[in-house]
Amino acid sequence: MRELLVFSVLLVAAFSRENFVGHQVLRIFPANEAEVATVLELEQLEHLQLDFWQTSAEPRRPTDIRVPFASLQAVKIFLESNKIQYSIMIDDLQTLLDEEQRAMLRSRSVARSTNTFNYAAYHNLDEIHAFQDLLVLENPGLVSKIQIGKSFEGRPINVLKFSTGGTDRPAFWIDTGIHSREWVTQASGIWFAKKIVDDYGRDPAITSILDKMDIFLEIVTNPDGFVFTHTNNRMWRKTRSVNPGSSCIGVDPNRNWDAGFGGAGASGSPCTETYRGPRAESEPEVKAIADFVRAHGDIKGFVSIHSYSQLLLFPYGYTTARAADFEELNALAKVAVDALASRYNTQYRYGSIITTIYQASGGTIDWTYNQGIKYSYTFELRDTGRYGFTLPANQIIPTAEETWLALMKLMEYTRDH
Repeated sequence: MRELLVFSVLLVAAFSRENFVGHQVLRIFPANEAEVATVLELEQLEHLQLDFWQTSAEPRRPTDIRVPFASLQAVKIFLESNKIQYSIMIDDLQTLLDEEQRAMLRSRSVARSTNTFNYAAYHNLDEIHAFQDLLVLENPGLVSKIQIGKSFEGRPINVLKFSTGGTDRPAFWIDTGIHSREWVTQASGIWFAKKIVDDYGRDPAITSILDKMDIFLEIVTNPDGFVFTHTNNRMWRKTRSVNPGSSCIGVDPNRNWDAGFGGAGASGSPCTETYRGPRAESEPEVKAIADFVRAHGDIKGFVSIHSYSQLLLFPYGYTTARAADFEELNALAKVAVDALASRYNTQYRYGSIITTIYQASGGTIDWTYNQGIKYSYTFELRDTGRYGFTLPANQIIPTAEETWLALMKLMEYTRDH
């Protein structure tokens, strides 16, 4: 009977969701700057409907592209005619998504407490909201839920505040899921929330942090996009705002901040994945955070968590100018990635955004750094491309565990400085 129910749910889902049968993820290896430029030309061919999962402006650093079945032959001929090497990372994306859905259905249950919540599974927005409410109910002296705004489609933008009391305290901010398809980030955010309440009063490190500063945690930074990944298109990245004059929906919320807005590394086309929007802070999801940061006035550390690529990045992304605190940020990043590697030996690269991956304007942590939040960082979590945005659920807890070790180093340093 259970097997029949699972099959019927999958059948209904198959007719309502975007289908990725035959879509492949190609890993491309440009050997020199000329080949990098040639690969980037593909971004301009919107009719191919390519989805750049990972881009590098450096030779010998891979670029990963999801290619729809209808465009596969054209893309492969393009690469081969230009003698650019590539390999097939994912042979059929839909196969991975089908397994992901089956795993979610097998693990689905109603949690009566945060102790019975399944942290090794992916969850939808309603389940995450229920978890947040349970966490607050169970820990009223430590956790509260703040609504800092509403999304374009009217969903609440919730932030968990972890505080031991007092007013005008410095704070550390963590957000996950600004790009909606990066499911391991929201799942890690849930795990972080439980880790904080479980360890406070037991672990001296997190106890001393919370005795001196508050922690704000936004688990679902892009709620409309996140819901859309569960109901319509698992690969959706952007917000769900309407773009006047275009049939294409959404803005990249990590190109919508007032830091080099409209510059290189963001697109002016609404149909692209990196569309910057009509103006800085046009997206209510971005403006809600920006208004909160400005109103608070004493946020000392800010971490925005993405996936994938295994990177720890700091400003700047929109300019080649070094951040004034480059040396300190770089040294702290090394400490953090070393701590992360100590758990499962997962290797991260680190550095400024523009030198480590590519130029990107309108990004979150460039804006926070320019607001005076010195310790501004972005994580790109597991993996390095085998699964990309479809990281299996059995990697959620290991990913969260190792990332927490790095976060602790960042929070401890922020507390002390």
